[in-house]
This record gives sequence, structure tokens and C-alpha cells, in this order.
Amino acid sequence: MAYLTSNNIITSLGTDTLEVIANIERGTTGISFNHPFAKFTRAPISLVNFERIKNELSQSYSEHDFTNFERLVALSLDKTLTTSKINTGSKKTLFILSTTKGNIELLKPGIQPSEQIHLHNTANKIAKLFGFINPPIVVCNACISGVLALIIANRYIENEKYSTVVVTGADVVTDFVVAGFESFKSMSESPCRPFDSNRDGLSLGEGAGTLIVSKFKEPDSIKLVGGASANDANHISGPSRTGEGLYLSASHTLPENQQIDFISAHGTATPYNDDMESHAINRLSLSHVPVNSFKAYFGHTLGAAGIIETIVTKQSMLNGILYRSLGVETPGVASPLNIVRQNQEKSLHRCLKLSSGFGGCNAAILLEKDAG
Repeated sequence: MAYLTSNNIITSLGTDTLEVIANIERGTTGISFNHPFAKFTRAPISLVNFERIKNELSQSYSEHDFTNFERLVALSLDKTLTTSKINTGSKKTLFILSTTKGNIELLKPGIQPSEQIHLHNTANKIAKLFGFINPPIVVCNACISGVLALIIANRYIENEKYSTVVVTGADVVTDFVVAGFESFKSMSESPCRPFDSNRDGLSLGEGAGTLIVSKFKEPDSIKLVGGASANDANHISGPSRTGEGLYLSASHTLPENQQIDFISAHGTATPYNDDMESHAINRLSLSHVPVNSFKAYFGHTLGAAGIIETIVTKQSMLNGILYRSLGVETPGVASPLNIVRQNQEKSLHRCLKLSSGFGGCNAAILLEKDAG
């Protein structure tokens, strides 16, 4: 059994978990039209404040030659480790980096990228900086990377390979990323509206999240009961219309005949993704369970999404609050869902986190809070 303990979130809504959660409770969105990518898109985007991030990096790390991506990873790790008693130099501690694009900002026309572009080099640089002695692992599997990294961490702990796994997920928005998503015509020209009948695309976001997964229970920890992943082998970018891969992931994650109190969906607000999730949830006989998406608050943060949204789900369970799925005016998906439309106080004992991505990949994890 593994536990989710110390954590940090960096998004457009703030640079620590409590600040981000407070903004979510107020219904604040960080998705904005004020960004430097107007030549590629008319869509709003959720960007972090890198001047603030540079200022907040502790003196120990502020002088390092960081890219913006590495700044996100370093600050999120720094803030998490300062609130934890773990020993990064222990042979029983592992660092996992979850990302889809990594140092994508180093890709510029006419300029030969340095070795820093390779994800293993980034992971090794960060691991050495923070004193990890075990070789780090990189998880790069489209937008399920964060959830998949947590599944891997949980399995390492269950098999007693490590007692502590530090998982950081991060991604930045660049010209390349914006142009790529625009080529799919998948971006909305207004802040995204997951599960709304008038949804017309996603909102990109950037950010970082760090979660410590441990065999040791701590105050305010949540159990990571288990998880599974499956690929529906459907399409290079489009999800299975029946939700086959997501259904398989969740069905292999859920215990039989146990109540689920809340589903944190992937909820990108693209027409096909939200319909696919609605089918999968109905096939699991969970259409009555409250479901939401957090992406209308801080956008789709790609390889960081699974980590950030799992932390928000953890805080939702600890606070006993269902946070509303921002942007939903008229619910409208192919199969019926119980979409959370207003913040609600509710005892949350067992929650399911779903994730899907390009290439037909899908993943799910189950979180549980001890009674009392």
C-alpha cells in the first residue's frame, strides 16, 4: 500500500498547492487571452508567471543555468522537499520525471539544440541537483504520463524496490506546442468548457506538480490503492468512440462492489474526448457518481496534468469539497453524467482519477481516504 504525502502545484493560479486550491474554490480561471502566441492562435492559454518562479527559486538553485521547463521542475521539487523529511540520497528513494515535451523550448528554427533537449539528460541534471543517487526514470506517454508515473511509483513500492518515490510532472507552452495543437483544430477560441453541450476544444496550459509516493503514512496522506493502463489502438490522436481503453483501465483499477464517491475526469473539452469518457463511465455503471474536470481552471497541462489533477483530487478529499466543473452551462455529452456544477460539501472516501492521451493511451488510479 502506498500513500500520497507532500506535494506542490505550480500553474497560472499560483505556485503552491494551497494558493491553487483557494483559487479553484473561488472559481477563478487562469486561462487568458494575454499571451505571446497570437501569430499561431486566437485561443486563450493558461501560462505561469516565470518572473515569479525565478524569484521564488531558493538561493541554492537560482544561479543554475535553467530553461523555463527546468525552472518549473526545480521550484516544484524544492517546495515539496522542504516540507518533507525524506532522504533523497537514500538507495530506497527514486525520482520520476513525467513530461510530454520536456525542453521543447530549445527547439528553434536554424539552431542546433544542445544535449539538454534529451529527456534523460534533463532528468539526470535535476536528480543530481537534488541529491538523488538512484538513476531517475522518465515517463513520457502523451497526456497520461502523470497518472502512469504514479502507477509505476505505486508498483515499485508494492514490490518493495523503493520505499519513497518522488514524482514530478511538468510541461511548458511554446510556439511548437501551440502550432501543433492548432494543426489538429483542437483549441477553443474561448476558455474551455469540459462536458458542456457547446464545448469546441481544449485550452492549453503549462505548469508543474510534485507528489511524494511513500510506503509510510503521514498526516493528511491519501492511499494510492492501485491503477492500470490500457491502449485502445484506435487512432494516432483520436480516442476510441466507445471508450474501450479507458473502460479497461478503470475496470482493472476498481475493486468489486465498492462505492466510488467522485470521478476526476480527463475532461479536455474536445467533442470526442468528453463523449468517450461519458461512454466509459456509463459502461462502468458509474453514471450516478459526481464527475468533474479541472482543466477549465488552469488548462490542459499535458505531462503535468495527471500529477496536478491528482493533487487537487487529494485536496478535494481532505477538504470534503467537490469542486465544480468550471465552464459548464448546459451539460451535453453522449451518455449521461452527474457533472458537478456547484461546489458541494461531501464526504469523499474513495475517488477515481481518469486520464487519456494521443495514440490511444488511457490510465486510471484509485485514491482512498482512511475513515475518520
